[in-house]
Amino acid sequence: MLNERLDALSTGEEFPARITRELHVLPYFHGNRSPRADPRLRGMICGLKLSDSVDSLALLYLATIQAIALGTRHILEELNAGGYRIGTLVACGGDTRNPVFVREHSDATGCRIVLPRESEAVLLGSAMIAAVAAGAQPSLLTAMGAMSAVDRVVEPEGGAVRAFHDAKYRVFHRMYADQCAYGELMDSVW
Repeated sequence: MLNERLDALSTGEEFPARITRELHVLPYFHGNRSPRADPRLRGMICGLKLSDSVDSLALLYLATIQAIALGTRHILEELNAGGYRIGTLVACGGDTRNPVFVREHSDATGCRIVLPRESEAVLLGSAMIAAVAAGAQPSLLTAMGAMSAVDRVVEPEGGAVRAFHDAKYRVFHRMYADQCAYGELMDSVW
């Protein structure tokens, strides 16, 4: 239902994600495990209106998906700064059934996302291990080649979409810095 509301809300926009240009989320509601590794961090939302409509919920839903995707981008940038060269993500699980989640992750991270043919890829991995153990496949690599396939690949958008997500990413980091500054202000009182 929320994905359909987003489609309706983005009519006339240059691209769907742009409808959250005034709404930002820092998704640290349970702290941050990676890359900041700080359980004391908290979530933040900037740009809320006094509204209880389905449309406002849909916007918050999209801004939250974008924030999670920006968190993934942050992890990837830290890994790449450490010597990795990650440009493709292989995704599986329930979130891959959500086209908004997949699109925003591809666009926010700048990575292509490969989606497996098998919707239950984790179970398929177990079956591959069992096939090797039973002698039906000589190795895990052979089992992977014989038993798995790509369903589709989602490529990130460039141009204005990339520029939008770059700006959202700067806000993402600024919200973290602001939260740290608020903590310092409050700590100075005690």
